[in-house]
This record gives sequence, C-alpha cells and structure tokens, in this order.
Amino acid sequence: MYTTGGRMTWLPLLAVLLQLLRACRTAPYSNGFFYHDIMNGNGNGEIYFNGVRLHVKALEAPIFAARGTNVTLPCHYYYEPRLSAPRRTRVKWSRLPVNGGEETDVLVAIGLRHRSFGEYKGRVHLQQDSEGEASLVITQLRLADTGRYRCEVIDGLEDESSTVELELRGVVFPYQPTGRRYQLNFEAAQRVCEEQDAALATFEQLYAAWEEGLDWCNAGWLADGTVQYPITQTREPCGGLGLAPGLRSYGPRHRQLHLYDAFCFSSSLRGKVYFLQHPHKLNFTEAREACEQDGASIARVGQLYAAWRFLDLDRCDAGWLADGSLRYPIAFPRTNCGPPEPGVRTFGFPSRHQKHGVYCYGMR
Repeated sequence: MYTTGGRMTWLPLLAVLLQLLRACRTAPYSNGFFYHDIMNGNGNGEIYFNGVRLHVKALEAPIFAARGTNVTLPCHYYYEPRLSAPRRTRVKWSRLPVNGGEETDVLVAIGLRHRSFGEYKGRVHLQQDSEGEASLVITQLRLADTGRYRCEVIDGLEDESSTVELELRGVVFPYQPTGRRYQLNFEAAQRVCEEQDAALATFEQLYAAWEEGLDWCNAGWLADGTVQYPITQTREPCGGLGLAPGLRSYGPRHRQLHLYDAFCFSSSLRGKVYFLQHPHKLNFTEAREACEQDGASIARVGQLYAAWRFLDLDRCDAGWLADGSLRYPIAFPRTNCGPPEPGVRTFGFPSRHQKHGVYCYGMR
C-alpha cells in the first residue's frame, strides 16, 4: 500500500494475494496415501498407491464338492512390491447368480470380525491361516450353493477382486409331473425340483450330463431361465438329422407364460435309499405308511437318482416314490431289467390304487 497524490492504492497488495491463491490452487494435495490413476489403473483393475499394486488371486479351476460336506474357496491377496507394515483391509465375499439377478452377499470381514448373510448365516467363515489369505469356508453345502463366488479386497478408496467357481458333484435328470409333458412355467419347474430333493440344473450341469451320455428329446427349464435339451443321437423329431449332437436351445423363455418340463439336479445323500422288504405289495398310501413305520420316509425322485449315481443302487423291482411315480434303479444292466444302459427306469404315474413295492429314505 502506498499513496499517490494523497490517495492510498492497494494494487501491490492485491497482486500478492492473487499469487498466493494461484499457488494454493495448483499445489498438489497429499494426505500421505496418494492414489495414482485410480480410475483406470493399468487396464487390469490393479490399484496403485505410492507405486504399490494390490493383487487378488483365486483358484482358476472349478472346485468340486458334494452336498452336506464342507469346502474352502481359496483367495489370497498381496502387494507388489511387498509392504513393510500390514494394512487394514476389508474382505467381502459374494455369490454371482446363474439367472442374471443381483449378487448375493455372503460374508464381510474386517480383521477378525466378520458378518454372514441370508442362507449363509452361521455356515461360513473366513480362513486366514497365512499372510494375505482371505479364503471362504462354507459348511454343510446345499444344492443352492453351487455357482461363482467373488472374493473382493477393499483397501482405502479402491478394491480388487477375483472369482472362483463352486460345482457340486451330482446327477441331472429330466422331470415332468403326472399327466403330459410341458406343464411347468419357470417357477413351477423350480418348485417341482425342490419337492424331489433337487434344484433346477445349471447349463454347466446339463452340459456335463450330456457329455456323460444324457439324451432326452423333451425341452426343459434350466436355472438361468433358458430352455434346452440334450441330444447324443441325432434323429428327426429331436432337431433333425442335419444337426450335430449337443444341447438344443430355445434360449430364454417367458418365465410365467411358457410351459416346458424341467431338468433337475441332485447331489449326494446323507441318508440311504433302500427297497423296503415287505410281505405284501402296497398301494401308494400303504407304501408311504410302511416307510414311516420303518422309521423312514418314502423316497423322492432326486434321492433315488443320487443313490443310483453315487452308491450304485441296483434293484430290478419297481417301487413307489413320493411324487406317485413308479421307478427302479439299474446300475448294472442285465436281461429283463430294461435297456442295456445303466439308469433309472420309470413306469410313469400309475393309478395310486395299484400295488407295488416302495423305495424308502432314512438315516439308517
């Protein structure tokens, strides 16, 4: 500030203030943990801070397990270059649905504290036996647990993730209720599979069954809402002779309006399926009561298939099942026991007044 002709002027002071403001605006801000290129990283989703990259690695190959068992989904994270002191991270596991819906939260953990969600509550925990380990342990596996899981590690403002596939060992079988084919919309198909101790099969499960020889000329719902059917022997009524063997697909269908059969998936059993030794043949009501009197319940279709597939259940006697169908399992084909291939033979849904044997399911 100075005077000119008795007047004071502020121009020099104003110039100084403007210089200071310009310097403040252009000086980089640092909080001691500065992220570089946090939006794009290096194109691989890697996180940079102070020249350090965070990596999250899960197993690339699918993990196979059986229903009722425990399984560990491996996940590890590390920094490159290695940090001299541990950082406080947050780990989140989620499941990616096969039907295109939203991800399901499974577990969130910070340090030794964790929280599980929904159907996983009380069945999951984080395994941290080594530095950087964030593996998920699932106990008492259920049919609905199959699918792809995301392991996500969150450090400050950014996160990195990797996925691992969990597949249950099991058996796929086509299912149609009594009467005629193509009576089920998507929700009804889900329901009938659950009633038979099974779940709607995924595309991967149906494809694996086709590779093992499943051939079925009726279209059925899958878990992702598509309708498909497996053909190993090409023929005119099943897509025509000009198509190679494979899965025939109708693509996604309207889940309420369109009607088809279902492809169900069942896994291993905790109990036992057995043909009840009884002095007399039984109608359906008598068969159900006889199993209950034996300390068991009448077997469901999925249980019979699982026992045939995993325990080589082999019996050349038709028996009632819980849905009112009449079937029998053949693990070792022979004369007078149906076709030359192993499988579960079916006589459909006879009158419930007819008298036959019965297959029971119990824990004995």
